[in-house]
Amino acid sequence: MWRFRGYELRPSEFNTAMVHYYRAEIQRSNTWRNRLDATTNWAVVATSAAITFALSTPDHHHGVIILNVLLIALFLWIEARRYRYYELWSLRSRLMETDFFAAMLVPPFRPQPDWAENLAQSLLQPEFPISIWEAVGRRFRRNYSWMFLVLGLAWLLKTYIHPTVANSWPEFVARSALGPIPGQIMLVVGVAFYVMIFGIGLATTRLHRASGEVLGKFETGDIDLLRTLRQNNHKPADQQPPAAPAQPGRSQLLCLIVTSQAQAIASRILSEMKRGVTALKGEGMYSGQDRGVLLVAIAATEVAHLKALTRASDPQAFVVVTPATEVVGGAFHMGEQSRG
Repeated sequence: MWRFRGYELRPSEFNTAMVHYYRAEIQRSNTWRNRLDATTNWAVVATSAAITFALSTPDHHHGVIILNVLLIALFLWIEARRYRYYELWSLRSRLMETDFFAAMLVPPFRPQPDWAENLAQSLLQPEFPISIWEAVGRRFRRNYSWMFLVLGLAWLLKTYIHPTVANSWPEFVARSALGPIPGQIMLVVGVAFYVMIFGIGLATTRLHRASGEVLGKFETGDIDLLRTLRQNNHKPADQQPPAAPAQPGRSQLLCLIVTSQAQAIASRILSEMKRGVTALKGEGMYSGQDRGVLLVAIAATEVAHLKALTRASDPQAFVVVTPATEVVGGAFHMGEQSRG
């Protein structure tokens, strides 16, 4: 079962390797989860210390609260960056849980066709699963919005009651001044800042690329598809539903190989990579010699293997690798052995 791209592993060896790799990813996820908690703890401690200091004395120290608001904003940015790393490691762990381990427990007892390709591509070409703005919005809504609200209320209370209760709006505005900066400017800047930070929190609610935490992996249509697969599990192989298509946005490549050893290279691609090959006839316009042109649709993680096979058969071969907008038809499935 686990013969893949020229390598052979016994099932026990493969499963042992995957279990150890899963443990490593879980450990890495926990490490970054602890870093997230540490940043949140810093923000909570800084907020409580600033409010305690500002409200413990009748002196006009609301500038401490303003400084703490800026410090909390910095902590939010740091935590959002850490959250992106956490999501990367957590995404891999969830991919193994849902598409490998869960497949062992539920018929038809096989992983999804492209799960290995998804995982391999993440290992070879790591990319953050979510944008920095989704990370900022998510951490803001879950933790930091409450801290900003408490700090804003503390500032209003401090300005209103210290050193005595303000009897009029002009007096409250005058107390809002910070050094040489008039109170009117401080109020406008404060309102603008809070509108901006809460606007970011609301504007990013529709961003749902994060999938590493306990979030819904399957939509309603996907659940119906799973039920259909289970119902068809006992049908003959030729009546099984087709494999699920590759996930959108994944790298699909088209390789053109110009070579004088077209038959030798095509044979190795067919036998070792299990990829289909289409041969065209070409002519070198400078040399006037006939050349074979091979077209191969592959996944991003197969480029190195294809180049190695080509160099072994013809060191002078000319290889062009170009992105393919979409690969449809035939027997091409990302992460699945196929023949053309």
